[in-house]
Amino acid sequence: MSWTLSFLLLLLLLFHSQQATQDLTEVLNQIWRLDTNRLKPGTDYIISLQGSAGFVPQGSNYARDLARAPLFKYVNEDKLRSIETYLHFVNLLDNYESSTGVSERVTSEELQENRLFINSMMETDVMKHAHKYLVRKRQSPSDPEQFKKQLYDIWFRLYHRDKSGGEDSCGFEHVFVGETKFGQEIMGLHNWVQFYLLEKHGHVDYKGYKARDRKNTPDEDDHVLNLQFSWKGLVKPLGSCFLGVSPEFEVALFTIIFLMSNEKKTSVVVKVDEYVLELVVYRHGRSIGTSFPKLLSSNHKDL
Repeated sequence: MSWTLSFLLLLLLLFHSQQATQDLTEVLNQIWRLDTNRLKPGTDYIISLQGSAGFVPQGSNYARDLARAPLFKYVNEDKLRSIETYLHFVNLLDNYESSTGVSERVTSEELQENRLFINSMMETDVMKHAHKYLVRKRQSPSDPEQFKKQLYDIWFRLYHRDKSGGEDSCGFEHVFVGETKFGQEIMGLHNWVQFYLLEKHGHVDYKGYKARDRKNTPDEDDHVLNLQFSWKGLVKPLGSCFLGVSPEFEVALFTIIFLMSNEKKTSVVVKVDEYVLELVVYRHGRSIGTSFPKLLSSNHKDL
């Protein structure tokens, strides 16, 4: 192959990559605008960022506490109970064994809770738009019932995370509920509602926020946060989560990224509303292994 042809192919690949990123940015911003169930910072929830968390050596479970108070000062729990997707989401959080290697046993009641959650999401404009986009991209079936099955397989189908045990994990458990690995490491737990409820009952301890640099320190009105915390006697040196967004927004966003790539790890940098985010999704066969946002910067901090 000649140098000229190789160069032209490279330009073509770059063009398609830029087009794909632009297309993804547009759909993610659209579902952001459609997320009417998103809670408002300062009104529906109030956080206290406090100090910037320090460095934790690999394998250590000690972190200096730079946040003596909880992260959440207030959350409007009436909305968690009255908005259907939140209500059904919260009902799922006690359905899992946190330790990998311990087989999950899904009861008929829990299966019904999973279906109720998916059904409630499908009633929202967020998920309707995500479905429409994925059908247009030929990644999802047009039949809503078949799409629900696809969502179930992506998020709730059990698989082996610890190969020595039974089916001990699924995408929903890892991302939204959290897991521990051999009692030595926190995995997942990237959801603000779960974090709030665990913190409310004294099960997690917020240690402080994590910022890339002084120019990009978070704001208490931000909808994305990088943070450090402890849970079950373990420390997560760097975690990340959206704040205030609805469950359907997160499921829709990460489902889109998952289905638009066949790579084991997909990492895209997009600007959603005022936030420049790195969105990361790991594949576990036909299901999500993990997914999370990283806040890179926001427009009121020298974008």
